[in-house]
Amino acid sequence: MNAFAQIRQSLIIALWFMFLTFPILAVRVNTIEKVVEWRWPNMIYVGIGSFLISFVWRYFLERKAQGGKQGTHTALLGEATVQAMTVATPSVQATTATEVTPAGQAGAQTAKAPATATGKPFMQRIMAEPRLYRPVLMVLSLFGLAFPFLPFASTYQINIVTNALLYIMLGLGLNIVVGLAGLLHLGYVAFYAVGAYSYALLYYHFGIGFWVALPIGALFAAIFGIILGFPVLRLRGDYLAIVTLGFAEITRLVLENWNGFSFGPSGIAGIPRPGLFGMEMDLHQVTIYIYFLMIALCLFTIFVVNRLQNSRIGRAWVALREDEVACEAMGVDPTMAKLTAFALGSTWAGLAGVVFAAKTTFVNPASFTFLESAMILSIVVLGGMGSIVGVIIGAFILILLPEYLRAFSEYRMLLFGLIMVVMMIFRPQGIIVGIRQIYEFKKASAKEGNRQ
Repeated sequence: MNAFAQIRQSLIIALWFMFLTFPILAVRVNTIEKVVEWRWPNMIYVGIGSFLISFVWRYFLERKAQGGKQGTHTALLGEATVQAMTVATPSVQATTATEVTPAGQAGAQTAKAPATATGKPFMQRIMAEPRLYRPVLMVLSLFGLAFPFLPFASTYQINIVTNALLYIMLGLGLNIVVGLAGLLHLGYVAFYAVGAYSYALLYYHFGIGFWVALPIGALFAAIFGIILGFPVLRLRGDYLAIVTLGFAEITRLVLENWNGFSFGPSGIAGIPRPGLFGMEMDLHQVTIYIYFLMIALCLFTIFVVNRLQNSRIGRAWVALREDEVACEAMGVDPTMAKLTAFALGSTWAGLAGVVFAAKTTFVNPASFTFLESAMILSIVVLGGMGSIVGVIIGAFILILLPEYLRAFSEYRMLLFGLIMVVMMIFRPQGIIVGIRQIYEFKKASAKEGNRQ
């Protein structure tokens, strides 16, 4: 499409937007003086803004389409080149087949195109180079440790960063279920509620403190995850999402209506904050303490999730996500893989729920609505499913930006929706693509084969 056609289309869209928003933005009735006020400058702003947005939008869509065509053309050329080389040199084709070593073991060599560093995405290049990401990681670590003691770090600032760390833990837990196992889970907030109410009820009835309730809340959430996992073993896609959403709503309604158990909508107040060897701390000191506690829990979560990702069960989850039928045909038990994903993912929601109850000292069913599940799922999708770093970045974006954009409080949800739409069009894989691990069997030498 040429530039003139793009300008014409953008003008049509601008006029259309001006026509649609005219009754809202241009006309205002003053009921006190009983006059109609005409706000024509608003129409000019709407027309210019919609024209520029439409023009830029079309430009990037065209660039994306051209990039896809060029990538397809390059791939076709590369395939043709490989075929020509195979025909010209038959010996190359023979070396790519599976060979048997003298020890009787099968080894395979895979012919791969030379991977250049410039062909990788920018973030993956940084993460693949220790000399690049280690200084950045060190600076961020020092800033995170010193943040509560900086002059501008008030109790409010520390509190919202702690909320972001809490959502990082929730996002990494849901990333196990959605990002690795590929199970669309819309009821993750139910396990969050199980952890929070476990601590609240255990303290109210038995006087159990935070550190004892922390593993118990995680255990209860894991048990509920297994209970949910059994009925949905044969469900996929939208059906699985509907069942998990129904489970979350059932949990919320039970907590809201069972007054004898959960105290209903009134909730449970007076939940103690985590202690530190019996030390007396004021509100600011407790906020700093919970902040460092969340940093430790997030580091522990990152370590465990990373180890799970590279373990045998992690590879089973990835196989389950890619193709469940092929996964089962290769000997992986999909039942055990799904139940393990639900149990482990729910465990982190239970831990986060206990910390949430201790942080707010109050829980009620209104804190565990579907909007919370949607927010956690948005963090995983925006950051990049299967990517730990992506989930961390997505949590900071979706939790911190609304707090720091309170000047645009009337338009925050509009901006949030616009960001998500733009991401789904131009980068549906998320901010950081999950790096897929490649496992290869290399051909053993004759000497090694004789030793074995």
